[in-house]
Amino acid sequence: MVATSNQGSGYSATACTGSILRKSKISFAAILLAATLATLSFKAKLAIGAESEVASATLDRTVAKPNSLQPGGSPTAGIEAQDHGLPEKADDIFKIAGSPISNSMIVSWIVALGLIISAQFATRNMKQVPDGAQNFVEWLVEGLYKFIEGIMGSHLTERTFWFFATIFIFILTANWVGLIPGVGSIGWGHETPHGFKIDQPLFRGANADVNLTLAMALVFFVCWIVWAVWEVGPLGVLRELFGPKGESTGVLKLLMVVVFLATGCLEVISILFRPISLSFRLYGNIFAGENMLETLAKMSPHFGWLVQIPFYFLELLMGLVQALVFMLLTAVFTVLICQHEEGSAAAQA
Repeated sequence: MVATSNQGSGYSATACTGSILRKSKISFAAILLAATLATLSFKAKLAIGAESEVASATLDRTVAKPNSLQPGGSPTAGIEAQDHGLPEKADDIFKIAGSPISNSMIVSWIVALGLIISAQFATRNMKQVPDGAQNFVEWLVEGLYKFIEGIMGSHLTERTFWFFATIFIFILTANWVGLIPGVGSIGWGHETPHGFKIDQPLFRGANADVNLTLAMALVFFVCWIVWAVWEVGPLGVLRELFGPKGESTGVLKLLMVVVFLATGCLEVISILFRPISLSFRLYGNIFAGENMLETLAKMSPHFGWLVQIPFYFLELLMGLVQALVFMLLTAVFTVLICQHEEGSAAAQA
């Protein structure tokens, strides 16, 4: 937040933002820890990852073996056939207490730790007139707060801002960290006639792993249920899903009850699929972007980095867009279920 010449208004705005920062610091670390622990528990192989891995391994064997058995077959043909893009499943680097730790999880821990340290550094010595790191953090937090308040209203924003701000900053930072040179290109591998090939990268983009995106979506799903019951109560949630809307009487009212009951059943199915759609939307876009950059790098061994430069700017924009989309969708889902008389009036105001 940029300091103003009016000392009174500057103090008021700084105090307000500082209060938000102090209230959000513990929640900031808590949501990152919750998403990381959820990612750890969801490290069980997903069906899509297992199927794609089996299909990829089968394809590699069927392509590589004929070349090695045919007379005069080139030994490098099998190597070229096996040289595919970024794998769908993150590689496990080591284990802690029997739980596998993947390369994408390492990046997510680095991002979470970096954000926590940055927040502590920026808020360790709060000033009336902010400068440096405090100025940037207050500008970011105040901007996000006003943006979310315009969507959800002041009442809901006060209760839920900690989640939406944290999820936006974490996803954005993770997306951009995944574009740093070395992520995906440092690790263990072997020499080939075409150069050194990475078999097990040490780092992988955090959101290029469906385990993390699904964990964040499920954390939101739990928060969404808590917020909905907290705001309108269990009966209010059922009324919002299945209750008839509008004013009608007689036979028309009975017909509307049946229609909205059927609509509510469809809405429940839609709600249950929201974590899947949220997770795969973010994962698919980030995975596709990193896969594209890796493919472009392999097009030319010596000038691949030059070909990637225009697409790096595109991926920087895509990382920002995907963080905004995830935050906006979760905010809209929340405000739709938490609408009541006071909430609607606050939102309109």
